[in-house]
Amino acid sequence: MELKKVTKQEVCALAALASEIWHEYWQGLLSNAQIDYMVENFQSERAMIEQIEKEAYSYYFILQDGITAGYCGICPKSDYMFLSKLYLKKSARHQGIGQEAFEKIKELTKQCGLNKIRLTVNKYNANTIKAYKKWGLNTVESAVTDIGDGFVMDDYIMEYSI
Repeated sequence: MELKKVTKQEVCALAALASEIWHEYWQGLLSNAQIDYMVENFQSERAMIEQIEKEAYSYYFILQDGITAGYCGICPKSDYMFLSKLYLKKSARHQGIGQEAFEKIKELTKQCGLNKIRLTVNKYNANTIKAYKKWGLNTVESAVTDIGDGFVMDDYIMEYSI
């Protein structure tokens, strides 16, 4: 498993991958309208280029045997690395690839001189919460965030100390 940094020329392919995964993964947890809204506002080519250029995000394709299995996005903050996204295609789940990707994210965090990783996870995303706990993350707080158009994100904030 390897992380391959996404170039600006590859953001269009990344956005297509994100849309594919989000529309498959979030069915049943979020409404179709909220999925579409979140993809457009946070996972579209335009949104991700803006995050890279204005917010210091880095995106990576998660490759397994040279084949794209998913993607992740990170953003260094003053005292922690924000793990914004870690998504796998359905065919790549439950194989340890997510945990391997998390190990590589820990290395990137150390390289940035940071010793904590924080992320948000939907409170009703039980399987992912279970995986994060297995990886050593702890819930430190919860947050309900208004993201516009009448939608909210109802999340736990989880943290990993390196």
